[in-house]
Order: sequence, then structure tokens, then C-alpha cells
Amino acid sequence: MAKVDIFSLIRSRYNEFTNTEKKVADYILENIKDVIYLSITDLADACNVGESSVFRFCKTMKLKGYQEFKIALAHSLSLDDDTSQISGEITLQDTIAELSSKILNTNISALTDTFNLINEKDISRAIDSMIVAERIQFFGVGSSLMTAMEAKNKFMRITNKTECSIDSHLQIMSAALMTEKDVAVLISYSGSTKDTIEVAKVAKEKGAKIVSITRFAKSPLTSYSDITLLCGANEGPLQGGSLSAKLSQLYLLDLLYAEYFNRTYKESLLNKESTAKSVIEKML
Repeated sequence: MAKVDIFSLIRSRYNEFTNTEKKVADYILENIKDVIYLSITDLADACNVGESSVFRFCKTMKLKGYQEFKIALAHSLSLDDDTSQISGEITLQDTIAELSSKILNTNISALTDTFNLINEKDISRAIDSMIVAERIQFFGVGSSLMTAMEAKNKFMRITNKTECSIDSHLQIMSAALMTEKDVAVLISYSGSTKDTIEVAKVAKEKGAKIVSITRFAKSPLTSYSDITLLCGANEGPLQGGSLSAKLSQLYLLDLLYAEYFNRTYKESLLNKESTAKSVIEKML
């Protein structure tokens, strides 16, 4: 996508907008730096319009959708920023020492924010569902798939009922075979990834329990969720796959793992010993 000045684009097409789309445009122009971190649902709520109105607003500007709008917005903000930001507050002028400090603070902040967002009842409900489930399937796309695979790697050491498909077609087929006895754990920072939303929809239709790990309490994904666990990292559209976002997701998964282990101690300990012994021959 060619870089565009989103602010000039909004103003140039303002007269083409419907009254509802003008409400979206006005809010964006008045809250420029906040919008970049909002989900489509959050922006729609802030403007008192529907998600479809936000999507039509993007289409009126000849953009493919909300994510392309956010990317264009990020480009426009960087054009207005003389410090040439790379990500967050990191700039081209930073020394290695400054980079080290800023990255450390960003990651600590992400973990702290996630800790503050933890709802013990939701964690407990998620664990209850996972313990009684016949199968636990982890889903994700792109960088979130890497997190889902790590979750599979973690949990398979203590239970034999976890799965993670790495292809989007295999994921949707797996979702189609789920039942009310299964749990689907869906990982998506934005909660707006089409493939992940489709998996959630299909799994929900099959009666599976849906647990979402995401940044936003309101998003297309969470509309299908039975339990939503929030991560606290702020990731702009040009920072996809940022380590701070992944760390916050892994933190939540580590918490789920530890609590699952505690509640199924005897079985989990036996399985952990068995899986550890199975790979001993692979070590020097």
C-alpha cells in the first residue's frame, strides 16, 4: 500500500461521507493518537455508530478495511513526527544503551498492564473448562500462531489432549469437528483477524467453549467468546508481532499452565516426568 496522508485524505473526501461517516471522521481527527490503538468495535462505540459504519467509512476512502486505515494512520503520524519513530518511543537517534532501556521498559509495562487486567474469576473459569474438556485446541494466525504453538508445546508436557494446527484451512476443519466437550483457545492481539474470527464462529456453532486471549475487551472475536483474557501491550499497526505483545500473551498462558498443573497435580506431575524422560536420549 502506498503511503498516504490520512488526514488530507479524510478532509478531501469529507463531503462524500454520510452523516454517520462524518461522526467517525470527526472523532478520528479529534483523537488522532488514541485511535491507532483502538479496535474497530472500540472506535464504533466511541462514535456511537455500528462497526459496519466504520468499515464503510474506510471503503469511502478507497481503503480495503479498518486495518489498512490504521496502517495509513500510522504512516501519517510518522510523517508528522520529526524524531522518525521506529516503534513506540524508539527513534533512529537512540543509542544502544537507550534502546536497551526503552525496550526493557516497554516489555515491563506490557507485563504489568497485563497483570493489572487479570480477572481471577475468568482465569478460574477457563481452567475449569480446560480440565473437563476432552480436547483443548489452540488457534492463532501469523505471530499469534507462534504463541499458540508455544502453548501447545507447554501443555503437551502435562496432558495429551492439546492440539494446534498450523494451517488456516486445517484450523477451520478442526473447528468444524469440535463438540460441546471441547475448548478452543483463540489468540489474536487485535481480535479482528478474519481467519481467527471464522474459527471462533464455527467452533461456537459446534458448542465448544471459547476462550480468547486478546488486547481488546470489545472486538469481532470477543463477540463469540465465553471467556476473554486481556493482555496489556499497546501495539501499533506498524508493530505487528511485537515482542511485548507476545510476552503479555505468553504470561497469560503461563498462568493458565501453572493453575492447570496445580489443580491436576498428580496426573500432570506423572505426565511431566514421562515426557521429560522421553526426550532424555535427545540430550548430550
